[in-house]
Amino acid sequence: MSKEEFPSEKDLPQEDQEKQAKAAEADKAGVKDDKKVKDDKEEVAKLADVELDQLKAEVAALTQKNKDLEDKYLRSQAEIQNAQRRYSKERADLVKYESQRLGKDILSSVDNLERALQVKADDEASRQLKKGIEMTLEGLVRALKDNGIEEIKADGEKFDPTLHQAVQSVPAENDDQKGHVVQVLQKGYVYKDRTLRPAMVVVAQ
Repeated sequence: MSKEEFPSEKDLPQEDQEKQAKAAEADKAGVKDDKKVKDDKEEVAKLADVELDQLKAEVAALTQKNKDLEDKYLRSQAEIQNAQRRYSKERADLVKYESQRLGKDILSSVDNLERALQVKADDEASRQLKKGIEMTLEGLVRALKDNGIEEIKADGEKFDPTLHQAVQSVPAENDDQKGHVVQVLQKGYVYKDRTLRPAMVVVAQ
């Protein structure tokens, strides 16, 4: 077939030319659509990555916040338990040592009665008065003992700073006497497992 047998584009009928133009435009549009789809997919992927990073950051922040709240809760619980233990101990001590203050107040009266008994009784009236003082003192000492308050042994005992208060020292007569109490100036008392009042003593050195 000769070259002249192939019709050129301009020789084609108008309808065929329009079809070819539309086909060409369709091809171009298809390429553009493919590119647009690809761009859209990339944009969606970028947005997804950004949202994922944001979600990860929010999860990390919430995890840390939860950890902080849990730590505060545990600390609060520990403080409450410590407070309850302190309260229970204070309450137990209050019950156990309920007579401590009363005992201290009575000791001064005991001291006064003991000093009164050191006064010499020369007549019958004085002896009767002294007898009454002795009975009063015995009653007070018995009441103290019934409530857990007892006299501290001091005279001749080895000096104990938790029980004795040295107000004076004297030279020891022998080695066995060193560090021992040789005189009691004021009686001391213990209340259960507490020293209510230390004994005021003279110690040999």
